[in-house]
Formats: sequence, structure tokens, C-alpha cells
Amino acid sequence: MKLAVPTDFDILEALSDGRRNTAVNLSYILDRNRSYINTRLPILADYGLLDRVGPAPNSGLYEITEKGRVVAGHRDQYRTEGVDFDDLVESKLRARSNGTTDE
Repeated sequence: MKLAVPTDFDILEALSDGRRNTAVNLSYILDRNRSYINTRLPILADYGLLDRVGPAPNSGLYEITEKGRVVAGHRDQYRTEGVDFDDLVESKLRARSNGTTDE
């Protein structure tokens, strides 16, 4: 996955409280351009980091996934030399699903 740093991590962090939110609100919270946030949300959803939710399919309401929480929690390792971030995320997800704490 190719993330926009720091914006994508900031979006994930803003949604880490478990609440759902929209591009309008996130752009205000993060003090970023709404149209840019609006372009990043579907990309994060394609990576499986966010889910689009709501009463209508195009409601623009998003919530973080378990994978998104793992990515947000390992932000400091995203550009670390010698670390395959995608493999790191997948191993953390496997550990969580197996009930082990690999943090």
C-alpha cells in the first residue's frame, strides 16, 4: 500500500476513536483541503483501512477497520528502512485474529 504521509495517517488517527465521520468533518478536524480528504478516503477504503458505511451507498460516511487500526498504530514504522510495512501489518492482523498479542 502506498500512503500519503502524513495525511492518511492523520485520517486514520482521527477515526481511531471508533466514531464514523465524513470528509467535511475530517477536513475541518485536520485543517486540510476537503477535496483532498475526499480523494483519500476511497483510496484508504480500497486498501481495507476504512469502510464506507451509512444508510445510503454514497453517504460519504467512513469508519476505521481493524486493519486501519493496525496501520495507525505502526505509523512510525511506515518508512523505516528494512521494514516491509505490508508484511508487518498482515502479521499483526494474523496475531490479533489468533488472539495473541504481537505488539
